[in-house]
Amino acid sequence: MIAGFVIWSAVSIVLLCIGIWAWKSGKAVGFFAGVKPPEVRDVRKYNRSVAILWFVYAVLFELLGLPFLFLRQNFPGFLLSVLGVAWITIALMIAYHRILAKYRAK
Repeated sequence: MIAGFVIWSAVSIVLLCIGIWAWKSGKAVGFFAGVKPPEVRDVRKYNRSVAILWFVYAVLFELLGLPFLFLRQNFPGFLLSVLGVAWITIALMIAYHRILAKYRAK
């Protein structure tokens, strides 16, 4: 299952790169694909908050992939990884909406 972990880690690295891009961006970053970035009061703080959100998500995503290193193929324990990703994705969206409410221009 090393190959599965390598693929899982590659996705985690992509998520980390999104966070780095958000951290360094001079304009407000969009969160959802195909949606214009919001008008925010403080672009720098907003981008930093979104970047930290992506960093935390990438780390949690990587941690949920660790069972790929230790469990045999088709082990039911992989269900925890799949459900964990669903839960952290929901938490990601909730956290983003809180960030957006804090920084949105009124």
